[in-house]
Amino acid sequence: MKFIENIEDFKNLLNPPSKIYYKGNLELLNARKVAIIGSRKMSAYTKNCLIELVSLLKKTKVCVVSGGALGVDIQAAKIAYPQTIAIFANGLDEIYPKANTNEILNIYENALALSENEAKYKAKPYDFLLRNRLIIALSEVVIIAQADLKSGSMQSARLALSMNKPIYVLPHRKDESEGTNLLLATKKANLIHNFEEFAKMFGELYQDQSEDDLLSFLKHENDLEKVLKKFGDRVYEYELEGLVEISGVKIRAYI
Repeated sequence: MKFIENIEDFKNLLNPPSKIYYKGNLELLNARKVAIIGSRKMSAYTKNCLIELVSLLKKTKVCVVSGGALGVDIQAAKIAYPQTIAIFANGLDEIYPKANTNEILNIYENALALSENEAKYKAKPYDFLLRNRLIIALSEVVIIAQADLKSGSMQSARLALSMNKPIYVLPHRKDESEGTNLLLATKKANLIHNFEEFAKMFGELYQDQSEDDLLSFLKHENDLEKVLKKFGDRVYEYELEGLVEISGVKIRAYI
């Protein structure tokens, strides 16, 4: 298993890791980085917000940092792919959660996976909070997309505040995401009220894919059968690259 001994962002932690094991592209550590974390029980509204927001961040070459968990974490990682860094509580030879196996293997191949634990280490409950300190330390800002009052995401918010990392949240209605609403009410978080303006904080919005024929086609057609008939297996290549999302008989572009 490959490892590195020093990552600058971890040096000021009270208990910095002695080494970091990795799989993938270490060049991503040089990008501007935004942590995106949140509920494993992600709502459809949150998912749609992430598709819009992360697609814009991707156009600024921002790298999304997450924990690869179910729900918000893996959704953000998929949209940002391959501009994705996932930090795991387990060793990198132990795929967890199993439901995210395909996405995690894609991260190993073309993005970046990190862990402070040896290859076959199985995570204990306390390891996830330790993992979260690395996610936050590595990132410029922390976006909490959705959170209950008593949740790991709110523990991460406390970590972010202790590290003086700016916290941002999505707009939610009453009772939909009480944790993020509380952070707003107590002025511990900032509201992302305009996704494009937020993304522009990190740089120019590149339009590299604007002339892509498949993505242009998806602007006016979301029927998967029709798209497959026109573009064939290329559709599934785009899904692996994080450019489109297939949901049942429908397909949509991330960017």
